[in-house]
Amino acid sequence: MEAVKTTYLKDYCPPDFFIETVDLCFNLEEDYTEVASRLMLHRNTEYLEKKPLVLQGEMLELLSVKLDGVALSPTSYYVDKEKLVIESVPDDFALEIVARIKPRENTALSGLYQSNGTFCTQCEAHGFRRITYFIDRPDVMARYTTRIEADKKKYPVLLSNGNPIKKGEKDGRHWVVWEDPFKKPSYLFALVAGDLAEKEDQFKTRTGRLIKLKIYVEKGNQNKVGHALYSLKQAMEWDEIQYGREYDLDIYMVVAVSDFNMGAMENKGLNIFNDKYVLADVMTATDQDYEAITSVIGHEYFHNWTGNRITCRDWFQLSLKEGLTVFRDQEFSRSVFSPVVERINAVRILRTRQFSEDEGPFAHPVRPDSYVEINNFYTTTVYNKGAEVIRMMQTLLGEKGFRRGMDLYFLRHDGQAVTTEEFVKAMEDANRVDFNQFRLWYSQAGTPEVTVTDEYDAKTKKYYLKFKQTCPSTPGQAHKKPLHIPIKMGLLTKKGKSIALQLEGESQSHSEKIISLKETESVFCFLNVSEKPIPSLLRDFSAPIKLHYNYTDEALFLLIRHDTDGFNRFEASQRLITKILFELIDDFNKGKKLRVPQALMGMFEALFSQEIEESLLAEMLILPSESYLSTLMTTVDVEGIHHVRQFLRKTIADQLHEIFFAAYQDEYDFKAYSLKDEGKRKLKNSCLSYLMCAGGEDFQEICLSQFERAGNMTDQFAAFSAFVNFENSFREAAIKDFYEQWRHERLVIDKWFALQAQSELPDTMARVQALTQHPDFNLKNPNRVRALVGAFVSGNPYYFHHASGEGYRFLSAMVIALDKLNPQVAARLVEALTHWRKYDVKRQTLMKAELEKIKQAPALSKDVFELVNKSLVSINNN
Repeated sequence: MEAVKTTYLKDYCPPDFFIETVDLCFNLEEDYTEVASRLMLHRNTEYLEKKPLVLQGEMLELLSVKLDGVALSPTSYYVDKEKLVIESVPDDFALEIVARIKPRENTALSGLYQSNGTFCTQCEAHGFRRITYFIDRPDVMARYTTRIEADKKKYPVLLSNGNPIKKGEKDGRHWVVWEDPFKKPSYLFALVAGDLAEKEDQFKTRTGRLIKLKIYVEKGNQNKVGHALYSLKQAMEWDEIQYGREYDLDIYMVVAVSDFNMGAMENKGLNIFNDKYVLADVMTATDQDYEAITSVIGHEYFHNWTGNRITCRDWFQLSLKEGLTVFRDQEFSRSVFSPVVERINAVRILRTRQFSEDEGPFAHPVRPDSYVEINNFYTTTVYNKGAEVIRMMQTLLGEKGFRRGMDLYFLRHDGQAVTTEEFVKAMEDANRVDFNQFRLWYSQAGTPEVTVTDEYDAKTKKYYLKFKQTCPSTPGQAHKKPLHIPIKMGLLTKKGKSIALQLEGESQSHSEKIISLKETESVFCFLNVSEKPIPSLLRDFSAPIKLHYNYTDEALFLLIRHDTDGFNRFEASQRLITKILFELIDDFNKGKKLRVPQALMGMFEALFSQEIEESLLAEMLILPSESYLSTLMTTVDVEGIHHVRQFLRKTIADQLHEIFFAAYQDEYDFKAYSLKDEGKRKLKNSCLSYLMCAGGEDFQEICLSQFERAGNMTDQFAAFSAFVNFENSFREAAIKDFYEQWRHERLVIDKWFALQAQSELPDTMARVQALTQHPDFNLKNPNRVRALVGAFVSGNPYYFHHASGEGYRFLSAMVIALDKLNPQVAARLVEALTHWRKYDVKRQTLMKAELEKIKQAPALSKDVFELVNKSLVSINNN
């Protein structure tokens, strides 16, 4: 590995040159593409020194360079594998460059590449430098005009950013010129050329403008874009109502491709999507797929204002656009689906993935201080924790105050590349508040832990809540300052009634209160409390923290039954189950006979008699995952978690199968389908899972009937999941039949791979290894890699962390092979090995051995090297 360069936030300087306009000409051929660019540049007058022009470029063959129309000889410039340098240039000039690239050989899927014969681009973060030489940084914003020429028969669709202004054809080739009237950074450039099917619709804005909406897909898939189009119109309307943001071009295009490293890309006016987040019909997509499409379609559309019109100054500010837009897409999804369940799902990701990230060697703030490879910072910390930071601002300011701040942010910074500091300043100025301490959320890494104790004085009727906040050390940050933490809370009587909250020193009372923790220790006194209450703390998960309060079982039962906050009802059920699981794990390790408290069975039984929406009830029936339980342990007890969780699930299934069966029969006919019934399907299929866990031929026949007769993928896949995850006589036949039925539906076969990789049965490791040799497994396709390798590594902790180390050896081999093709995807996978400190000594040794093996691999990418190297360096070197 060559010496790697670390980039630091503290070293940021404005660019030496700015680019006003960019004229691009793409001549697309089968084996190569010639890219001609004409840039109008001017020197940054802030600098007195006359600096050379440095343009980034990778994987390019330079053919010619002209300065103000004059060809430069090779002695007039310097070029290597990362840059083109011209030592002497005037203050204002035109630069013309012709370069050759080979999209067909671009397996990294960064820059211009081919996906199933379609040319497409991915330029964030540093992909544009793989297209032509450029000042490839987000604070260089220019207006682009793009001419694309290609064979008309093979590539009848030619697309780029903005609006089409010219077109023509000659001798079997055709060309189109696109003009984008808005300035944008290079990472938002997009190009697509292919033989694609098109689906068109329109949206009428609140000011009466008609916007053309077009979705392009591979031929044969055009009947699967209805939900994506509907979700797009929902998102456009929501953004107008919620934030007053109207779309600014006359056309909005989405292109779905099958080879894509991420979920989607918000290129101005021309979004490019992983087709997983566009294509859906009831027979091939589950309810979860429909919800994901709504979320991602909304996310990319919302970027038009929070990311495109206002972009980030540098990549350290990535959360400025991503954290804010994740928050916006979460709020949009809560307006479409169950708001409580959407919040549960968001918190589940945060707890299992982001909290784990905070505990590992790669822990970093929402606004990182440094990076080696920026692609490694597209993390749950930047995205999901970043969204929680935005949510906390809304919680503290209220929805109206937050909207005032957003309005000021748009007014001040439209058309600019800015920082998180400028976003926070807009919130402060619009609401006349001081967020100086709150800014620490952007610069301080780690998950805060808040311990709560209470005291009740019956004589004075005063109730005291005492909070103590701490934050563990993280790499580079040994000492942490107290954060500004909003705690949304309520108090309940022993009969479950809400208590009016009146803080000492305040005259008004409220049924719910937001209190702010700002010191290491804080005490709050509530007046006129007639009995010792049950506190409902951190409602709606109002801050991304770990909260510790010693709830009794009785208190948790009461919160499950009576809390007015839906998230905290779910949270109480999970706390109770987790508490019992840990007690059972302790007994398991001591060799004691495991016994499940009947009170827990009573809780599950009582859930069915309460007024709870079906989707929330289904969530409350799900046991905490092995991954989540692992985050609660200092040293992960792999065997204890797995065996005890299986024991508890089986005990619940055996004792309550009659209740599950009755609930299964009571729900809707699974041959009918409406997305509005997703809660009913989720509950029905949760019950089916428990019935299959209980075992017995009758329940297997019920499952088989659903598998064969289901009129939608949600129900068929639920039955298929039950066959794959539990011992039964239909398992192998179901695996074969499902594949044969859907072998021509690539996204469905992704599910087929993933489900087998996540199976809890003993043959899983051997099955996963065998599936890597399956004709449909393709290491070059990110979706297929994630479906098999990613699902096994992240979704099957017991077998991945098996004491034999076989899972670790499998992953290291996959990472080394994949790194040669697609470093970004390889880096995402290797993260699973970087948390070795959480495991016992034997597993630590095994994991470190595989990390060392990866580190020694020849020509290792920066993406993988950065993660492996940081993992192997002692976490104590702060």
